[in-house]
Amino acid sequence: QELEFRRLTENLIKTFDNNGKSTSEKTKSDAKPEMKTEAVAGSGQFSLFGANIQDTSSPDSNFSGRTTADTVPHFYQFVDTELAFDLFLDVLNKQTSVCFDTETTGLDPIVAELVGIAFSWLPHKGFYLPIPAERKEADKVLERLRPFFENEAIEKVGQNLKYDIKVLDKYNLAVKGPLFDTMLAHYLINPDMRHNMDVLSEAYLNYNPIKIETLIGKKGKNQLSMREVAIDRITEYAVEDADITYQLKDHFEKELADANTRKLFDEIEIPLLRVLADMELEGINLDKDFLNSLSTQLDEDIKTLEKKIYDQAGEEFNIASPKQLGVILFEKMKLVDKPKKTKTGQYSTAEDVLRDLAKNHEIIQCILDFRGLSKLKSTYVDALPNQVLEQTGHVHTDYMQTVAATGRLSSNNPNLQNIPIRTERGRQVRKAFIPRNDEFTLLAADYSQIELRIIAALSKEENMIEAFKNGEDIHASTAAKVFGVPLAEVSREQRANAKTVNFGIIYGVSAFGLSNQTDLSRSEARELIETYYTTYPKLKEYMNNQVAFARENGYVQTVLGRRRYLKDINSRNGVVRGGAERNAVNAPIQGSAADIIKIAMIQIHKKLNEGSFKTKMLLQVHDELVFDAYKAELEKVQAMIKSEMESAYELAVPLVVDMDTGSNWLEAH
Repeated sequence: QELEFRRLTENLIKTFDNNGKSTSEKTKSDAKPEMKTEAVAGSGQFSLFGANIQDTSSPDSNFSGRTTADTVPHFYQFVDTELAFDLFLDVLNKQTSVCFDTETTGLDPIVAELVGIAFSWLPHKGFYLPIPAERKEADKVLERLRPFFENEAIEKVGQNLKYDIKVLDKYNLAVKGPLFDTMLAHYLINPDMRHNMDVLSEAYLNYNPIKIETLIGKKGKNQLSMREVAIDRITEYAVEDADITYQLKDHFEKELADANTRKLFDEIEIPLLRVLADMELEGINLDKDFLNSLSTQLDEDIKTLEKKIYDQAGEEFNIASPKQLGVILFEKMKLVDKPKKTKTGQYSTAEDVLRDLAKNHEIIQCILDFRGLSKLKSTYVDALPNQVLEQTGHVHTDYMQTVAATGRLSSNNPNLQNIPIRTERGRQVRKAFIPRNDEFTLLAADYSQIELRIIAALSKEENMIEAFKNGEDIHASTAAKVFGVPLAEVSREQRANAKTVNFGIIYGVSAFGLSNQTDLSRSEARELIETYYTTYPKLKEYMNNQVAFARENGYVQTVLGRRRYLKDINSRNGVVRGGAERNAVNAPIQGSAADIIKIAMIQIHKKLNEGSFKTKMLLQVHDELVFDAYKAELEKVQAMIKSEMESAYELAVPLVVDMDTGSNWLEAH
């Protein structure tokens, strides 16, 4: 029996290790999709004997010219017996790099149940391990996988690994060792492209993956759960995912090196993936009663605005209907001589159109306020309570690393980065976010004017650097220089205008844009911008240099070498080219700020774990981090967070962090 077991094991290793060749001996050709005429092997019951995959010169393809599972020979097996599981684990634990992909019952990793896990470490070969639905039985299977997942020496490869890490966390499995996420890798290689696996497979492997709809059907009440799909079909689908992802890794390793972004990948994006997974799993406590009360108040505010609008219009109409609103404002009330129209010939009531008219017409301001409060109520106040997970009692946002091309994080389900804070009612929403209990307090740590500090440092603008080093109010300092008055005599209006220019310059503000954002006329705004550049000459020089660099190289980069490709920088279309030129200036500044806070997050997360602190990092909103701080360790934690944030990256100007605590997010901010 022992001899038979050994013979079967040897056969398995030969099958999966490409005739005994170890993963470290793989040639470059192994990474390329093999081109075959017939799919001589497909998914099937676990086999201990080699599938004889034949090679021919050209593949059959589907109508798109791409290969598919029907035209590329592959050897995908499901593990369905104890003996098969033993043999599989024996080979798995000897690998140095393995791609794995979880199959689950849903898209939310915190509530979804594991259906199975696919593994691959050679092109066109892989295994699928079904996971029992009963939790005790599932735990028994997963316990046997613990040595693999917690092995620090085995690299784990995946596509959107954050999802898989969160799924396995629910089963008390930690994913240790080096990680390679193909979605993150491609984001650094080509940030403006889509990064989902189907797109990457088609673009890099000329291969059309199996669509999930062929297994479970289209969305709707008749859609199946993955648990209901036959094992041979789910094996074909799941292992293909792992196989494709492993092949993509070979492509992306080279491209990361070519783009000089491997360090950014290994030292920032991959470590951050683990930080974000922990933040998302923790979630944040929500005061539902407060939101219900706020919803009632908003209803009253909206009704008051409705009445004002109807009174001024002289009739009732559907304010939410752009068509009816346009007729009232521009036909009945004739607020402008030549109203703007949409492509369909309807009067335009877009935000920017109404914003221009709001200064002179009270009804317009009421309409803008009505829209703002209606959106606040539907998007946040009424929606947030429904997004509290029953299992945890918390709201769990999903941070996406691969959406904003600049390197900034974005947030979804719910989007906590877009809560409006410019209005009093908008700020009230933050009151609903509270600590987990009375032993904790919310702590908010915010970088002070980080983008201005970065542009001062990158441009080497002495006047601005000096102001930051002296701890001056940068907007008052700018106003004093631009308007030629002593610092102590700067008026509120002068400071406000200087602040608008300071932040506007980063985004390429024009005289027209500045006049719209302030009380200045267009000629006054133009004069202010010219004086600004005279005051800070190195800023203009830096901006010109950035555009010139982009024209020559096709990209700009952050302090850590994150690239933003600008394909339109040499466009003949002036409007299109202008947009790319503004990005050439803005992307390195916004992206560098994103890089710096990511470094801080990684370091703080590490210190919190190493020190066994009860304090948890909960949210990141651009330049701000929010923590659930344990009151007994508050002083220690505050000092550590401030230190890590302010020392995250050394610039020619100091990084300054403002901190506060409170019984809710608004109070802490």
